[in-house]
Amino acid sequence: MALLVKLLYQTLLPVFAPFSTPQDDQLVSEQFSQTPQRLSFYSWYGSARLFCFHVPPDTVLLRWLLQASRGGSPPCRDVEITVHFRHGAPPVINPLGTSFPANTSVPPSFHVRMQLSAMLQHNVSVNISHPAPGDWFVAAHLPPSSQKIEVKDFIPTCAYIFQPDMLVLRVAEVSILEPGVALPQTLFLSRPSYLKVFVPEYTQELWLELQGCAAKESRGCPVRLTVGSATLPSGSQKVLSCADHPGPCVLWLPSPPWDRWLQVMAESLVESHVPVAFSAVATLRACRPWSARGPHVPPGCGSPSCNTSAGISCLLSYPVVREDTDVTSARFRPLDRVAVAVQPGLPTVLRLRLSLGTDSGGSLTISLRANKTLVRDSASVVACVNAASPFLDFNTSHSCATAFFQGFPLSLSASSRKANLIVPFPETDSWYLSLQLVCTEGPTACEQAVVLVETLLHLVPCVNDCGPYGQCLLLRRHGYLYASCSCKAGWRGWSCTDNSTAQTLAQQRAAALLLTLSNLAFLAPIVVSLRRSLPVEASVFAYTMFFSTFYHACDQPGEAVLCILSYDTLQYCDFLGSVVAIWVTLLCMARLKAILKYVLFVLGTLVIAMSLQLDRRAAWNMMGPCLGALLVMVAMWVYRCGRRRRCYPSSWQRWTFFLLPGMSMAAVAIAIYAFMMTSDNYFYTHSLWHMLLAGSAACLLPPREQHAEPLACTQRLTCHYQLCRDSREELYAVT
Repeated sequence: MALLVKLLYQTLLPVFAPFSTPQDDQLVSEQFSQTPQRLSFYSWYGSARLFCFHVPPDTVLLRWLLQASRGGSPPCRDVEITVHFRHGAPPVINPLGTSFPANTSVPPSFHVRMQLSAMLQHNVSVNISHPAPGDWFVAAHLPPSSQKIEVKDFIPTCAYIFQPDMLVLRVAEVSILEPGVALPQTLFLSRPSYLKVFVPEYTQELWLELQGCAAKESRGCPVRLTVGSATLPSGSQKVLSCADHPGPCVLWLPSPPWDRWLQVMAESLVESHVPVAFSAVATLRACRPWSARGPHVPPGCGSPSCNTSAGISCLLSYPVVREDTDVTSARFRPLDRVAVAVQPGLPTVLRLRLSLGTDSGGSLTISLRANKTLVRDSASVVACVNAASPFLDFNTSHSCATAFFQGFPLSLSASSRKANLIVPFPETDSWYLSLQLVCTEGPTACEQAVVLVETLLHLVPCVNDCGPYGQCLLLRRHGYLYASCSCKAGWRGWSCTDNSTAQTLAQQRAAALLLTLSNLAFLAPIVVSLRRSLPVEASVFAYTMFFSTFYHACDQPGEAVLCILSYDTLQYCDFLGSVVAIWVTLLCMARLKAILKYVLFVLGTLVIAMSLQLDRRAAWNMMGPCLGALLVMVAMWVYRCGRRRRCYPSSWQRWTFFLLPGMSMAAVAIAIYAFMMTSDNYFYTHSLWHMLLAGSAACLLPPREQHAEPLACTQRLTCHYQLCRDSREELYAVT
């Protein structure tokens, strides 16, 4: 731990050196860390390892220290680790290059790559100036996986460990910039000025102006103004160099983020000993919204603002009810209505509060439909979806861009009366849907028109529940929950809609038939067991055949599915039957006494059942019984060889036609099971595994003992009952 602290100090010293002067004792440093996680090769979003950090307010510098290490064993190879960053929500990543669902707007994210080559440990740092306060998410993963199905603990694998640390430098005291009040400031090159201004709700515009700016031996205003917080990758801050403006230094921000503090930093552009003096002034322009709580919209709103009894209105606000239905699942609807009124000159605004921490772990879906024919072909409804503040300036632009956010545009027209939008992993914030009726012939062409637009607004864990070829899974990182799709049958993509590598229905049916009908090969060891007076072994093979058939019938993706029991029950019974079949086959080859053999049958089955309950996919669930039974068999064969003074079994026909073919099939089956199975060839290789396992069991079962006879009926009773006898055990049963 002391070594880690020393390393962090050494890496931070060059970055924090400009702020470490005694004049900047107002700066405070903090450090945050999380437990390391083992990385996985990427196959779906659940393969990525997610970390969540909270950046405190008034942070002026953030540094991520990314530490990656690997094990020193020979299987470790050189890999590239990709690390993604995003503010407000988990990063939306696409390492496989798959397609997203239609009408999906993918939010941008920032990423870096780390190379793990000869070194066992590698460190990379990422610096962010003036980061946005709140939750920051880091996702790390290895390159795309090879789709090889690996048996757990059978082949040694390399462990790639990743741990991010976050170090911040924040300002303990920040000057408050009140609207309309000049705030005098004096700058030096080594000491910038940190300000913040509160932007209330319904603010249309914000102006930041530097007045009376002067510096000795310098013309103009040598000040650089940085407004806003960095969210990565770019575009989330406004930077203005006042030295390039001969007139007043003014920064105009349309639709700034509502109901929050806005960070402002002023830096000097002259030498360190030359002071720069100025006064900062913030000017806000706000409007009073018209709340559409009644059945009617405000009259006479064909102009950019409406004159009402309450004053000037710049938007028509509809109250929205949020109805939570599940984790990362909610429904938003306008209060007491189905459709909202949209008209020219005044935007209609709906506010969607995604304020809960887990809201960012789902997808925001927006569907609009105009249920009334538009006035004319030249009219259309333009809509914008923005975070933090709505887009209000439809009369001059349709860009949907606010001060710091590029919104998502939508449109409705006479030819296209429906519009849809999907935003995966939306930021935790207030989202706004703003709509306005626009006429290409001018605002007077449809001045009195009103269009009713139906809105379907939902927050869902997965879009369309991942469709028929995917499964929506809820993932957790500490207390944070998020959802992702796990695709099947070759389908890929964020919502399992990419069919570039998908299987056709005929291929799915063929795969299901291969995996199920290949289990009929177990009829061979069943018949051989009955003919050789091995009824217990025959019952084990019948159990294995039955549950393996119906497990694979239930395990199929898409439409070719048949489940007679729950999936978990069928899987457990299939795994149990497979391992017990190997166990009883090897013990039967050992030629133990009957009582000892059946005791080992029962004890082994109980131990195998317990082991499968602990870890169903562990390699030792199969290797343990195989090695144990093989050891017993070899010991008995060696014992018989020593006692008889000749090889056991002694018949060359037995070795040539039964044992060697059976061992060869078993060896090939083990090789296929351990090394050759992939997601693409699973249907063929696993079907071959079924047939090889059944064939090897049929060949390896020992011949019937000389004094034993097949189960037969020795005499017929006059009452038409049959008396059956096993001559070896002298057990009678009436059937």
